[in-house]
Amino acid sequence: MRFHTRKWVKPEDLNPNGTLFGGRLLQWIDEEAALYTIIQLENKKVVTKFMSDINFVDSAREGDIVEIGIDVVEFGRSSVTLRCRVRNTMTRATIISIDRIVMVNLGADGRPQAHGKTQIEYVKDRLGQ
Repeated sequence: MRFHTRKWVKPEDLNPNGTLFGGRLLQWIDEEAALYTIIQLENKKVVTKFMSDINFVDSAREGDIVEIGIDVVEFGRSSVTLRCRVRNTMTRATIISIDRIVMVNLGADGRPQAHGKTQIEYVKDRLGQ
């Protein structure tokens, strides 16, 4: 799994228990999934359709640095299914795992549109570097 983004857990990210608020973590994951999909499909118009069971394994506290990992599970006609894991950067302990996040490619009309992709592409390969 490739870990793309790191987040620093700050006081505004905490719940009353003093640990990372789950909603904030899900916000970060949804944003990371959208950015990953936008880059893969080369289209800014993507939406989250589905997230499977969300398994909170551990927590993070103020000052922790967490990293978000994304892998492609499969390419559909107009969708991309991703897998996500968030871990503590220092301890490598898994904080949360999500087996399936389905992101949908949209056309100019806001409706699902075929994307024509079948495998992961890296920006450096598109640029011929």
